[in-house]
Amino acid sequence: MSLPLPDPIAAYFRAQNAHDAEGMLGAFAQGSTVRDEGRDMVGHDAIRAWIDDTTRKYHPSVTPLDVEQVDGSSVVKARVSGTFPGSPIELSYRFKVEGRLIAALEIG
Repeated sequence: MSLPLPDPIAAYFRAQNAHDAEGMLGAFAQGSTVRDEGRDMVGHDAIRAWIDDTTRKYHPSVTPLDVEQVDGSSVVKARVSGTFPGSPIELSYRFKVEGRLIAALEIG
């Protein structure tokens, strides 16, 4: 059974698992933000560089396990595996969706 994820979040995870940088970036609004590993990326250029870097370094595969709505955001608990110490791990992805695109993502 798959989780009922909002369309842009489902598209993001599908593209991430396919290592499709254009598909991942296409899920984000212009001016959107990503916070990951203590860094903030703002806008498509910075997010594209983050996507390219993390995909190259970690070759991640993500399996969403649970989703809940918290303060207007979709919080997805996911199992992440790849080429990093401690793989696999569980991470929390906090998405703020506006319209049909991701406005903000925080990974922790």
